[in-house]
This record gives sequence, C-alpha cells and structure tokens, in this order.
Amino acid sequence: MANIHEEEKLEKSYDSTLMGRLLAYVKPFWKWVALSIVLLLIITVADLARPYLIKIAIDDHMNVFDTSYVAVQSNELPDAQHYSYGNLTMVRESAFDGAVPAGRERYQIQREGDTYAMITTAADGKVSTASMPEEAVNRYKDTETNALLKIGGIYLALIVTSFVLNYTQTLILQWTGQRIIYNIRHQLFSHLQRLAIAFFDNNPVGRLVTRVMNDTEALNEMYSNMMVTLFKDVFIIIGIIIIMFQANTEMAWISLICLPLVIIATQVYRVYARTAFRDTRVKLASINATLAENIAGMRVIQIFRREKQMHDEFEATNQEYFRASWRELMTFALFRPTMEFTSSMALAIVIWYGGGKVLDTTIQIGVLYMFISYIQQFFQPINDLTDKYNILQSAMASSERLFQLLDTEDAIQNPVNPQPLKKVTGRVEFRNVWFAYKGEEWVLRDVSFTIEPGQTVAFVGATGAGKSSILNLISRFYDIQKGEILIDGVNIKDCTKEDLRRAIGVVLQDVFLFTGTIRDNIRLAEMSISDQRIEESIKFVNADTFINRLPGKLEEPVVERGTTLSAGQRQLIAFARALAFDPAILVLDEATSNIDTETESLIQDALVKLTRDRTTIVVAHRLSTIQHANKIIVMHKGRVREMGTHQELLTQGGMYYNLYQLQYKEEFQHEAAATSQA
Repeated sequence: MANIHEEEKLEKSYDSTLMGRLLAYVKPFWKWVALSIVLLLIITVADLARPYLIKIAIDDHMNVFDTSYVAVQSNELPDAQHYSYGNLTMVRESAFDGAVPAGRERYQIQREGDTYAMITTAADGKVSTASMPEEAVNRYKDTETNALLKIGGIYLALIVTSFVLNYTQTLILQWTGQRIIYNIRHQLFSHLQRLAIAFFDNNPVGRLVTRVMNDTEALNEMYSNMMVTLFKDVFIIIGIIIIMFQANTEMAWISLICLPLVIIATQVYRVYARTAFRDTRVKLASINATLAENIAGMRVIQIFRREKQMHDEFEATNQEYFRASWRELMTFALFRPTMEFTSSMALAIVIWYGGGKVLDTTIQIGVLYMFISYIQQFFQPINDLTDKYNILQSAMASSERLFQLLDTEDAIQNPVNPQPLKKVTGRVEFRNVWFAYKGEEWVLRDVSFTIEPGQTVAFVGATGAGKSSILNLISRFYDIQKGEILIDGVNIKDCTKEDLRRAIGVVLQDVFLFTGTIRDNIRLAEMSISDQRIEESIKFVNADTFINRLPGKLEEPVVERGTTLSAGQRQLIAFARALAFDPAILVLDEATSNIDTETESLIQDALVKLTRDRTTIVVAHRLSTIQHANKIIVMHKGRVREMGTHQELLTQGGMYYNLYQLQYKEEFQHEAAATSQA
C-alpha cells in the first residue's frame, strides 16, 4: 500500500503526465476557459495599442511646425489625416508608407515671432517662402486638436474595454478555478472514504489534511492565476516583439540586447527554485502532521506534563520549515532584483541609443516613447512568468502528492461479480482463518468457530490474543491471508463491502461522536431513519434518562469527539445509533469498560434488549458481563484454546477458569478494601 511518507523521494519539477491529468479536470469547463483566452487576447491587443496611439499622437498631431506636408490628389491616401490650405489638400509626409512619389512639392509651416510662413520645397530643390495668415495656421491646429480628441476617445475606450473585459475574465476564471478545485476536493474526500483502515494506520491525519487542503489550494493558484493568464503574458511578449520590429528593426534589436541575460537568470533560478519549493512542501506537511498529533493528544500531554518536550519537538519541526521557507524566499529575493536590474539596463540602453537617434532626426520622439513603453511592458510579463513558474513548481509538487493519494488503491476491493446479501439472518463462520497485519507476524492462527443466528458469543483472553482483530475481520476492515469468513454461508470476499457493513452494527469502547447534535450522531445522515425511530431507540437503550435532562435534548450540540459528554453517555448514544440502523449482527468491542456503576446498570439493561433476537459478538475483559452468553471463546496468542458456555468452561478448569478466579479475586479484594474504609 502506498504511503505518503514517500513524498520526499519525488524529484520532477515538471511532468507532462501530471500536467495532462491536471488539464483533464479542465475539460468539463473548456468553453469557459476558451472564452477567457479570447478575452485575454482582446485585452492584450487593447494594452498593446495604447503606446502606439500615444506615438501617433506625439509624432503626427502634437506639432504643426517643423513638419513636412505633401499635396495629394483626390482619393489619394483616404485613411490619412488631410489638411486644407488654399486650393491644396495635404497630408503629412510620414503618411506615405514608402517614398513620396516623384515630382511632389513639400510644404512646411514656419513660425517667427507672431508671424507665420509657408515654405515650399520644389521637386528640384528650390525653396520659396510665402507669408501665411494666422487663420490658416489655426485651421491646421484645429485639425490636429480634433485628431487628438479622437485618439483620446479611442484611448479612453480601450481603457474602459480593458477594465470591463478584465473584470469579466477574472470572474469567469476564478469561478472556473473554484469549480475545478471543488471537484478535486470532492474526489479526494470520496477516495479517502473508500480506502482501507490499514491506510490510515500508516498515514498521519495531519499529512492527509495537508493533501486535501493545502495542496489543492496550490492547484487553485495554478488554475486561477497561471493556466489562462499565461496566454496573456505570451501574447504580450510576442505582440511587443512584432510591433517593435515593424516600427524600427534596429531599435528592436537594441531593445532586446539584454534578453540573453534574462534567459540565463531564469534557467539558474529554475534549478534552485525546484529544490526549494519541494523542500518547503515536505516540511509544511511535516509541521501539519506534528500539530494535528499534538492537538489530538493534548490531554495525554498535559496529564504527563510533556508540554516542554512537545514544544521542543514542535520547535525543531517549525525551525526546519522556517529554514526551508527562508531558502525559498532567498531564491526569489535574488532573482526578482536581477530581473529589475536587467529591465532597467535595457531601458537605459534604449534611452541612450534612441535619444541619439532622435537628436540626429533619424527617428521621431514618439517612436522613442513607444519603445520605452514597450520595454517596460516587455519585462513585466517576464516577471509574471517567473511568478507563474513558482506557481507551477508548487502545483507540480502538490499534484504529485495528490495523485499519489488518488492512485492509492483500496486494499479491500469489491468483487467483480458480487454475490448479493439479501436478508441477513446473522450466521457467522470462521474457517481456518490466518491473519497478520504485517508480513507473517500472525495475529490469528488457524481460527475456526461458528455463531448461529441470534446467538450471543463472547471473546475473552489476554491483551494481544486477537479478539479485536476478529471483530475487524468480520466487518472486512482488513483481509485475511488464509481461510474463509462466511456470513449466512456467503464468503465476505464475494459480496460488496457496502452490503456486508450494512448488516453489521459496531459499538466500540472509545465512541466517536461528530460535531453536530445528538440527533445527527444517531442518524449519521441516513435520512431514512425517522425522528420517531430515533426517539424509540434512545428510550429502548435507556439513553433518554440523560438526554431529556439536557437543555436541547436531542438537539443538544455535540462538540468534536463528544468531549462534553461522559463515557457512559457516549456509550448509550452509540447503542441508540446501532439500534436505529437495526443491524442483523451486533459487534461490541469492550463496550462496557470504564463505565460508572449507575451507568453500567443502564447499559446492561440496554444490552439485554439490543442482543435479543440478534447475533451478537462481544469482546469483554469483565467476565461478569458475559456469563449469560450462548458461547464463550477463549483466545490465546491468536488461537482458539477453549469454547463453551460459562458453566462448561468453569467446569473444565482451564484458562477461562483461571481468568475468572483471578478476576473474581481482584473484585473481592476491591470490595473488601472499600468495606474496611467505610
């Protein structure tokens, strides 16, 4: 059986098989995911358009002076901004994608103080100057103002659109991620409920809780913040590269000169981050397991005054987790400034090189602004990708453990073609049963006996004789290695666990009560059990004597494990629970131990009623409680040594007789001591 302690051996930082399994959970929501990706693509286009719009505003519309205009024919360059002067229709020279057609004159507005002039450069290079009225210049300015208003409107529309789409996309993505995590948690919990008891014997509760809660939350980060938004980062990077190379190839290469440093830093970070993340996850599981164990055993810790020792043990585990977390933070703390330094260096290079080009009038200042904006945008998704790599590392480490848990097969499998258990009469038979919890360390050795329907059979013997193991095997919490166990002539391996356990009611010495009410703990979410049946059950087993004295009666709140109730009260509730489910076979594992005298009389009366016309299997240390059993089986070192009624076994003078004499002597001495003290 798999053990989650093996998680320390896991080494892969990325596994395509694991990723394939993780993506399988997305399949039911693929339409929503696809919609999120489409929305992100639109958002990316809107984000990338902003610097380009500002570039157009700066270079094409923020200065009517020192700008070259070219006269155009009607319907020539219809998409360009047109200016009117006299009988001429002009566009900016930059409106021509290629060279200006030969033979065209160029015009430029010049300002000297409060006067304006139109400078005309003929095709042959001759220059002429003519005064220009202020009204004509103002028409140029009004044209540019209107163009800027349009650009501003488009820019505002892009901002609003991005906001609405971001809000919509975030809602869709978060809803999808939460639904996926809901399904994973549901699957994990359902799988845990199906696993054999032996699995929980080998795995601490704290580690299992870490799997179901912390590790699924790490996957939530992947589904909600990485998987789809990763596309946006990729879209932005690719989009920026395309726009920069289309705008100016030379400036684009200069802008990307620091990219090799980014790649090297990312690869180094990836190696160290992988180890740091895995170590942190392992230490987190360890600290959760230690914490859960200490809280569960707080009563024992305080009784034996082990607070300091447990504190020191937790301190050591906590220190290991602190060191692992610190190594993880140090790795990230070194990488992020490296990326910021690289980003700043690339920006400085662009400003230095591009600024010189602007001074040489090789490029326009709007182009330089656009490259500066895109460089800042370019490194942001790279930084985001490193965060997403962190999320991916965490998700891979968590998914390894989650799938390891999901891949743990139930050691107790239902048969392929189960034999139905119809109305169980309660005949139980062990045929040459051998059983060991581990290897060949046999707990039961060649055990055989038969319990007829309606009989009460008790098992007695020293601790470790195998009594409780027999009870566990009847309910098939463990599978035997040799022999057969039959219920009404049907091998329990040939029927489903659900059918088998539906016919068996178990009352343990340490009764477990769940948080809720007394009614909830009797019904256990079985809605077919009516309130009337619950009330009849508590009255039948004498539990009503204390329940009716409680303020809430059946609605009285029960805290975790029922610690506010006495052991006897919890035991009576367990009897009522067993009776409400009306099993054909009743199993009592030392159910009358450690009970006060008054409550014991109630329990004994309840037992008489419970066992009537019902097969009952009892494990008891106090032989006085089983004297009226139809059969008593004496166990010793995993074997059946004696079998018979109380009187028959006393007559034999064997092990049972010795146990009875020893126990009777102890009880007599206790009674004598109590009498002398009185």
